[in-house]
Amino acid sequence: MRSTEQPLRLTLIAPGGRMGKAIAAAVEEDGNFALDPDHGDVIVDFSAPEALATSLDRAVRAAAPILVGTTGLDDFASRRIAEASQTVPVLRASNTSLGVALLEELVERAAQVLGHGWDVEILEMHHRMKRDAPSGTALSLGAAAARGRGEPMRKEDVRSGRDLERSEGAIGFASLRGGTVVGDHDVVFAGAGERFILSHRADSRMIFARGALTAARFLAAQQPGLYTMRDVVGAL
Repeated sequence: MRSTEQPLRLTLIAPGGRMGKAIAAAVEEDGNFALDPDHGDVIVDFSAPEALATSLDRAVRAAAPILVGTTGLDDFASRRIAEASQTVPVLRASNTSLGVALLEELVERAAQVLGHGWDVEILEMHHRMKRDAPSGTALSLGAAAARGRGEPMRKEDVRSGRDLERSEGAIGFASLRGGTVVGDHDVVFAGAGERFILSHRADSRMIFARGALTAARFLAAQQPGLYTMRDVVGAL
């Protein structure tokens, strides 16, 4: 069994991907962590939706916590994650930035205070190679706004068109792709005669990588269950 003085070992799924390389660089900076391709204390998956089932099965077989940072997942994948969380600790995060986790809290609070009389538009921009739109982070921010209003997020609002009419109080999305943008998110609360905007800018993937390390450290100490970055921030 690993002692508290030993580095936390991470097994990276898709270590050659953008986030895999960033996490490896963050581990190299921090002596409290180490990489182990076969027997990690925590499995970290930032790969692709089609690889998730294999990663979850591996975590369950090894009785190892797993951080799922993959986005673009469907309802079936969500059910698989929920099933795995009954056996091992699972942290699902569309974004592992601590700043974005705080942004979600602010969005939820703003939606609670402002209510349905304010429209919510979420604008996100990422690099040209990003496959899913809206981004997983944008969807999480929309869900936070819906929670603040005490309602589920409506699927019909999850669209990226620029010329779609919206009902009053709708939560809408707009997506931009281009260049090498790591991740920009703006949540616009638009009321009568005023706008309230909450924003986050990611200039480097290292913020996600360092946040992933913080999340892995949190996850290693948890019992089986489903966790989010809000749980991580709440434990700091």
